[in-house]
Amino acid sequence: MTDPDIILRIAAKGDGVTADGRHFPLAAPGDRIAADGAVLPGPHHAAPPCIHFPACGGCALQHVDDPSYADFVSARVTGALAGQGIAAGAVLGPHISPPRARRRAALRAVRQGKRVVIGFAESGSHALVDLSMCEILDPRLFGRLAPLRGLLGAILPDKRAAHVKMSLSDQGIDLLLEGVRVEGLAADEALGAFGQDHGLARLTIDEGDGPQTRWEPEPVTVSFGGVAVGFPPFAFLQATPDGEAALVDAVAAALPPSGPIADLFCGLGTFALALATARPVYAAEGARDLVLSLKAGANRAQRRLAADHRDLFRRPLVPQELDRFAAIVLDPPRAGAREQAMQLAASRVPVVAYVSCNPASFARDAVHLIAGGYHLESVKPVGQFRWSTHVELVGIFRR
Repeated sequence: MTDPDIILRIAAKGDGVTADGRHFPLAAPGDRIAADGAVLPGPHHAAPPCIHFPACGGCALQHVDDPSYADFVSARVTGALAGQGIAAGAVLGPHISPPRARRRAALRAVRQGKRVVIGFAESGSHALVDLSMCEILDPRLFGRLAPLRGLLGAILPDKRAAHVKMSLSDQGIDLLLEGVRVEGLAADEALGAFGQDHGLARLTIDEGDGPQTRWEPEPVTVSFGGVAVGFPPFAFLQATPDGEAALVDAVAAALPPSGPIADLFCGLGTFALALATARPVYAAEGARDLVLSLKAGANRAQRRLAADHRDLFRRPLVPQELDRFAAIVLDPPRAGAREQAMQLAASRVPVVAYVSCNPASFARDAVHLIAGGYHLESVKPVGQFRWSTHVELVGIFRR
């Protein structure tokens, strides 16, 4: 019989679960629960590498060793599918991003008198953890926090919060500050000086009436498939370069060797540009600024790509449009793509590569695809957000 006081697995929100269904925070598989409820570390309980854990809300699972975390990432995908009565033909080995690899982050900042605090919120709280180290951020991003405290001391009203949004672009760090107030020539000049002194690719502020770029020595771009695309401030990027590569590789490996491809919810072209090197690609996206950037980049590179501004929630591609393609790549936001999945279910497209950042919405959409005659051939779990409960995946459906 299974010992009821041993942690068997990690639940979706990060708690350890015993055989009799009890949940305990900060428990790893193999830990034992004492009579007083204390967690007695077992063989898979790891020493957290960051001094801010577990208070900081940026991580939830630093107390779990790497094999157990990889198992958790896979279980998040298979568990969501099982909840809908689905089993994938194959569950491929998970890809886990390494520490200090995140190239995109949204932090909060607050001024408390002369002190400026920058960090993630505490778990379940609005209180901020003032980061003195970070094991998930790319060191280039973390290295800008200390000087940024000085800048915010001059442009952040007392006891007011701001959002600090950072991305790594081709030219370096793209920084967007929201909720600040720039008053006077000295404060305005300080922005340009900060951008120059700290080698920023761009510095943009939003005082509440829209973003205003204050420093951008050359147009900021990000590159996909070797093509540079104009990058709007804090536009969507996959969280880590290696995670992006794992997703693109999983999609590319599943596609037929020839024939046109449609990339739906294409964003700036993460998949479209990687696939358009040797075949025509139709790319659809609801955000106009992203479509315009993608179209301009593809045209400059002379890629065989048609970018379409289209709201796929209100106007999904219908079977008559879908049936022109050899395969469909689907990469919707967290809510999933119910309307588009239902149209795909009625189509004759032979292959659908579904990239998801939410196993639950993926599983719900998979029900419609399977009901329409598709088989879920495989799923590839991807843990880009290391030590968090956020999991992504690529699911391959075939007729």
